[in-house]
Amino acid sequence: MTGVAAAGLLTGCSGERSDGGTRASVTGAREKAARAEAALRLRTSAASQALVTQYDAVLAMHPTLRTRLAPLRDQAAQHATALAPASTASPAPSAPAAVSAVASDADEALKSLAAAEQRTSDAQLAALATAPPELARLLASVAASNAGHAFLLGGGA
Repeated sequence: MTGVAAAGLLTGCSGERSDGGTRASVTGAREKAARAEAALRLRTSAASQALVTQYDAVLAMHPTLRTRLAPLRDQAAQHATALAPASTASPAPSAPAAVSAVASDADEALKSLAAAEQRTSDAQLAALATAPPELARLLASVAASNAGHAFLLGGGA
């Protein structure tokens, strides 16, 4: 009698294990999570790329700021690359980013860049709520860097 009961349990267990629905739902959940992460990476990478575009506009208008701005611009470009989805391995291709009008006064242009850096930092921090752990760590680092740039550009240094 014990053997029949054990055989019934084994059959029940093996039937559950071979259920394709469970595997399909796990696979579906993984695919959904991967798509969500790719979309988040695309958005955050595009935000960093927009920042690069803003730097380029300021540098075109105020080439004398190149020494001060080039390292910050280069870091923004590195952020765009690091945040890009793995499938693209480069910054997100996007429509031309909306660039704020560049002030003719260099100090005003720097304040505008500082505000853009802070907005980007805030967006990266907001994205932490839905990011998987590895991406969340990267976003936190990028957000801190952007906040530091905002501080430097705002005259705090």
